[in-house]
Amino acid sequence: MTLSREEVAAGFPTELKAFGELVRSLDEKAWETPSRCEGWTVGDVARHVVGDWTDVVAGRLDGLGTPEVTQRQVEERRGRSPEELAAELDQAAAVAVQIMDGIDDAAWEGPSPGDYDGTLGSGVEALYYDAYLHADDMRASLGQPSERGPGLRASVSHLAEQLEKVGWGPATLAFDGVGEFPVGGGGPRIEGDAHTFVLAATGRLDPQEAGFDVVNVYA
Repeated sequence: MTLSREEVAAGFPTELKAFGELVRSLDEKAWETPSRCEGWTVGDVARHVVGDWTDVVAGRLDGLGTPEVTQRQVEERRGRSPEELAAELDQAAAVAVQIMDGIDDAAWEGPSPGDYDGTLGSGVEALYYDAYLHADDMRASLGQPSERGPGLRASVSHLAEQLEKVGWGPATLAFDGVGEFPVGGGGPRIEGDAHTFVLAATGRLDPQEAGFDVVNVYA
């Protein structure tokens, strides 16, 4: 179940603004800190996210999310400063808002362009989720607290769809402050901390240690 067009349109600009502010706040030491994304520094994580949004608004959609494309995004931005990357994200975000203004409900529910397996709405929500989760990767690597705003709800929504695709469930994700998201038509309620669940479902935390019987959607 993808969030509504109105909710995503209202949420992702705020998420990208916060991401840009996080990037701008980093000094060289923080930039070169190893992240929890294997083989990537905090700066590499930022390069990927900025590259994602720049590629999307430029219509470069083929292979988005594949290891080859993500590595290309990182390498293209090697040597750029945090301020330069944040400015690039500001530009991409402004174009993305304009594009969203031209999307109606029919297009939102229609197929996504490129090779993304899902609706246009699902694809935009996936980008929203990606920005939230990677900002969390950066904060965790730097010892900063996690954010628990609207991006967390978008992440649970996206993961509900991905878990259904890999055959997990049926279940109903029911976390305080996030709402309920059925997987496989709905089933036993999965309760607890939404942020911890997101980490477990994305391989960032051992599900057993987290107390969730969930699979890693990337495994």
